[in-house]
Amino acid sequence: MRVEIDIEGELPDGRVFLTWAPVKATARVIDGGAGGDVDVLLENGGSAGGGKVVFDTKRRHDGDPSLRLRLPRNGTPVAFWVAGEFGEPSKSYGDAGIKASVGGAVVGTTPLMVRIRKDAQTLTEAERDRFLVALARLNDAGAGPFRAFRDMHTNLSSREAHGGPGFLSWHRSYLLDLERELQAIDPSVALPYWRFDKPAPNIFDSHFLSMPAASPTAGDLVRFPPGHPLEHWSTDSFTGVMRRPNFDVSAAPPSRRAGRAYVLTERETLDLGVTFRQLRAMESAPHGPAHVSFSGFISSIPTAAKDPLFFLLHGNVDRLWAKWQWANRRFDTADPDAFQAGGPLGHRLPDTMWPWNGVTGGERPPTAPGGPLKDSPVTRQPGPKPTVGVMLDYLGVRSGLDQGFAYDDVPFEAA
Repeated sequence: MRVEIDIEGELPDGRVFLTWAPVKATARVIDGGAGGDVDVLLENGGSAGGGKVVFDTKRRHDGDPSLRLRLPRNGTPVAFWVAGEFGEPSKSYGDAGIKASVGGAVVGTTPLMVRIRKDAQTLTEAERDRFLVALARLNDAGAGPFRAFRDMHTNLSSREAHGGPGFLSWHRSYLLDLERELQAIDPSVALPYWRFDKPAPNIFDSHFLSMPAASPTAGDLVRFPPGHPLEHWSTDSFTGVMRRPNFDVSAAPPSRRAGRAYVLTERETLDLGVTFRQLRAMESAPHGPAHVSFSGFISSIPTAAKDPLFFLLHGNVDRLWAKWQWANRRFDTADPDAFQAGGPLGHRLPDTMWPWNGVTGGERPPTAPGGPLKDSPVTRQPGPKPTVGVMLDYLGVRSGLDQGFAYDDVPFEAA
């Protein structure tokens, strides 16, 4: 006898990726023989130090590390819910799993990964390198699909992405689209973030996103060492990245105490207010000062996406929004404080967003690079042409339909 576990959203090759949001699963007996029902214990089956999961019979946020199910011997499946245990993400595929046992004997194992967006400063070398290799392959020395992401973020598209209430929704879609392209190359990759109110020397190490030569007289070109995955990074026929910090990268960017434009701390950002209208100020700060804490590509809208650091910066902007949503329970589009009504085309809750909607001309840019938002075998959300509103409930707190990503320090809590 054995027990087979099927989890919603598994890849065609059978691999399973979870976040903090519970997903449906079933367990059933194979070759059960004769007799009555079987008492089966489900529990964590991963490796020491790996990811962990929790179980429940309902979609809740307070699952347990084990679950007893009574399974019919005739193979009828019995449903349950499974999620990553908050604070216990994976480092690699298969370091988490589900073990099924009967009377102490193991009768089934299901390897999986609790795939979570993490602080880039804390990544293992293997996690860092998987991300860099996937990003380099997407770029393909300037000839790959990354070109579309560079073309999505220009002066022509600025009013689609900036200056209105849809700023956060647009960039959440942008990051998700990129992350799914990376996962099509390596499913174990999750987009990391740069927490710009804390020192992050590992990010600016030569093995990760590197820095230019110490002396400004040597120029601002970031030189990735030979053999680095981004050694041949290229955008707009230019190889490399132009970037120079305006702060000591062993510390954090300038704070309020510097008497200049400053990067708000996480606490200051979350304290901007309890309504979305108040939170919108984060586009000005900390978002704006984080960009201009460097000179070079990342300091200007038309060139920012030429620097891979841009995506880690916006990963943190999105994480801050996600944490504010969790702290204030702002996932419901019917809640007037979860979003700001009105705004220009592309910034209102029911509006589909460019470029994923394919709409060009008139009030929209003349082209729509990249096509529809990349689909995912894990979830059908938010769809190929996401609206501003659908991006609010990214964990499926209200809808029950998550978008396949979560942050290491932002939990799922059922409505």
